[in-house]
Order: sequence, then structure tokens, then C-alpha cells
Amino acid sequence: MSATDCEQQETGWGLLEDLPGDPMIWVLIFSELVAFGLFLGAFMVARAIHPAVFAAGQATLDSHLAGLNTLVLVTSGWAAARGTAAARGSHRWTARGWLFVAMALGSVFIGIKLFEYAGEIALGNGLETSPFFTLYFLLTGFHLLHVGLGIVILAVVARSASVTGVETGAAFWHMVDLLWIVLFPIIYLVQQ
Repeated sequence: MSATDCEQQETGWGLLEDLPGDPMIWVLIFSELVAFGLFLGAFMVARAIHPAVFAAGQATLDSHLAGLNTLVLVTSGWAAARGTAAARGSHRWTARGWLFVAMALGSVFIGIKLFEYAGEIALGNGLETSPFFTLYFLLTGFHLLHVGLGIVILAVVARSASVTGVETGAAFWHMVDLLWIVLFPIIYLVQQ
């Protein structure tokens, strides 16, 4: 048995050990990606079955607000990356500052999303309006919960601003970014 094999046996994380942050966050990230993948698969199958319903539902969405939210969330991911770089450079106060910027932008994302939801509800669109809106509210709502959880995680890791903590929080935050970058075009832009 080689030295590398002994190391992997001792920790038990294998390939996850080489990723930034705590390996357990990667287990969570991979499981969340699978859950979102299943939701997106259901969305695409339902769109193939009910193309007219999905086209009508999509036509009522505000793609400009969603585009603005994309810019907000991507910018927050950049701030989280800056926070990670600062933590790695032993600049804890700077790391905290960047994490607070990421959290503030995440809060802006939530505010814009809730404003968008209010507009949809004012138009009479809800969970039971159509298959499109059922999946729209479930997918974007599930993502919104992850943005909120990400803000909490960033707040917790900002307290100590340790390298591993910041890397762990940023890894989760980047997953949230990635999911929105996939959700945005599929829900708002792609037409059948």
C-alpha cells in the first residue's frame, strides 16, 4: 500500500480532500446539484408535454428583473471569491468585508426575487395556476431558500474568517451562483 493510499484510508475523503473547504460541504453541494438536476429534468419534460402552457407562462415573466438578479448574484460570487483570496492571504478583516458584500448582494437578490413574485401573484399566477407556474415557483423558491441559507453560512464563516471556513462558505455560495446561471436561461429565455 502506498503512502497516498494510507492517507486516503486515514481521512476517508479521497478526491474530496483536494477540494477547497471542508469536504463535507462538497457532499452537500453534490447532493443539492442532483436535487436541482431532477427538478430541472421535470421542468424540461413538462415543457415538452405542455409547450403552449409553458410558452404562455414564460411570456408573463420579467426577464429584465431576472437578468438584473443574475448580475447581482454573479457579482456576489465575485465578492465571495475576493473574500477567499483575502482569507488565504491572512487578511481576515478584508475577507470579512468581502463576505459582507456577498451577503448584502445576496439580500438584494432576495428582495428582487420577492418583488418579482409579488408581480406574478398580482397577475393571478400561483403554484396551482399551471404546470409551468408550479415548477417555476418550486424551482426558483428552492433556489431562493439556498440563497438565504448561503447568506447564513457566509455570516457564520465570516466570524472567524479562517481559510477553511471561508473556502467552505464560498464553495456553497458558488453552487448557488451556478444554479442560478443554469436556471435563468432555462426558465426565462429558452423557448421551445
